Amino acid sequence: MTTDLRMPLHLLPADAESGTGSVPLLEAGQALTKKDFTSDQEVRWCPGCGDYAILAAVQGFLPELGLKRENIVFVSGIGCSSRFPYYLDTYGMHSIHGRAPAIATGLAATREDLSVWVVTGDGDALSIGGNHLIHALRRNVNLTILLFNNEIYGLTKGQYSPTSRVGQVTKSTPLGSLDTPFNPVSLALGAEASFVARTMDSDRQHLTSVLRAAAEHRGSALVEIYQNCPIFNDGVFDVLKDRTQAEARILHLVDGQEVAAGDRVVVRDDRGALSLVPRVEADPSRIVVHDVAAQDPSAAFALSRLDSPDLAHVPMGVFRDVARPTYDDALREQVASARTVEVTDADIDALLAGRDTWTVGG
Repeated sequence: MTTDLRMPLHLLPADAESGTGSVPLLEAGQALTKKDFTSDQEVRWCPGCGDYAILAAVQGFLPELGLKRENIVFVSGIGCSSRFPYYLDTYGMHSIHGRAPAIATGLAATREDLSVWVVTGDGDALSIGGNHLIHALRRNVNLTILLFNNEIYGLTKGQYSPTSRVGQVTKSTPLGSLDTPFNPVSLALGAEASFVARTMDSDRQHLTSVLRAAAEHRGSALVEIYQNCPIFNDGVFDVLKDRTQAEARILHLVDGQEVAAGDRVVVRDDRGALSLVPRVEADPSRIVVHDVAAQDPSAAFALSRLDSPDLAHVPMGVFRDVARPTYDDALREQVASARTVEVTDADIDALLAGRDTWTVGG
């Protein structure tokens, strides 16, 4: 299947009662498989790249959506992760550095029959694309954004990125990075994203469950995926992939359950600050129980700040999942409402002759 978005697709009418669009489902008895979502393009990443695992998980997950391939679109920017549209047999666009959220916003706003996904990296999304990302999130555009974070620029050969750690030596920081890195989850929560999650390339089961939750969410869903770059930042997340280490470091975020890692739990003090303490020392009334549907993002933000540069404790899972109006639904309602207003020639004349005019020249 070509990846040319100019190909005509069937456009379904909006749901007048709900004000939301409708993405066509497969007809009864039809079913797609991973093979149906695998293109004929040779996959070209470095051996050992975490992108392979993510691609396999996405290809294996997409049939669960029950959607026609021609109603799924993947938009990417520039970077190693941005080759994704070539490897998926859906519609897609390999776009401009950092501008994938802007292009995807246009698609979501004008094509309510599409399931729109963005694939981006930490450099693409958080550097040149930073403003595009935060505005897509604050507007709550109906997009699913997969942000691959390997804490380095891979495609351009190993420069430091907005998520590289302080002191990290790279080709562009030979004496060590001086920049304080972004925390993508904190950034998304600060931008009022309605769905925010974190997962990891090597944990197929967890990755798939997070993808499923993100796809079910209507609105902007950002999923940060820890992804290994074997060439320029190899092993940066290895302590989270070792079973023994992971048990003590990963704080599992499960709705309605205590936030804990191994024999330690997260507690809230009198001032609202969070910390980890041994379970045997914890006051049960202060143990934090995760609530993904809390309307106030403060609690989720506080959890995101438990991250530490040495990965001593890393929250993993869905931080926030709340319902609020989406930009694209509201835009379609506004346009539909405007079309019901009768405009006469006199209205146009009044507009053209209004006071908001100026004279050029003498």
